[in-house]
Amino acid sequence: MASAESIDLIRLEGEDNSVTVRITGKRPAPGRSGVEVLVGEILVDTAFVRGSLATSVSPEDLTEWRETLDALDGGEDRTWRAGRRDPELSVELDPDGELAHVTIADHSMSLTSVTATVTLTDEWFDEAYERLDETLRTWPVEGALRG
Repeated sequence: MASAESIDLIRLEGEDNSVTVRITGKRPAPGRSGVEVLVGEILVDTAFVRGSLATSVSPEDLTEWRETLDALDGGEDRTWRAGRRDPELSVELDPDGELAHVTIADHSMSLTSVTATVTLTDEWFDEAYERLDETLRTWPVEGALRG
């Protein structure tokens, strides 16, 4: 079911740091008849560490990402996919509102976390919502809340 086309659902970038959740396809969800999940990878690139981690993104994850964007846009810190088997992405905003500390934590497999500082501008939020909508158009999955 994978296609040569990939799309970045999430892209957080700073001067020398980036965190990306790249979607590369979809497949049936294990144990959930008729439900599909998106598949891809989380990419972290800093001057100190570079790595990737395979991941899947459920329809519920896509809905939660929209809610996470709403909270961040409102100035709240937020963790996407907290307390699940999948890697979680936490965003802690600096008081000035322009920088964010993004932590990817893999609590179930590698037991590793990485934090990168990135820039969040008003334009970033517009692009983030656009990325989510583009992901839903490119890789539609049943059950995901659309904007």
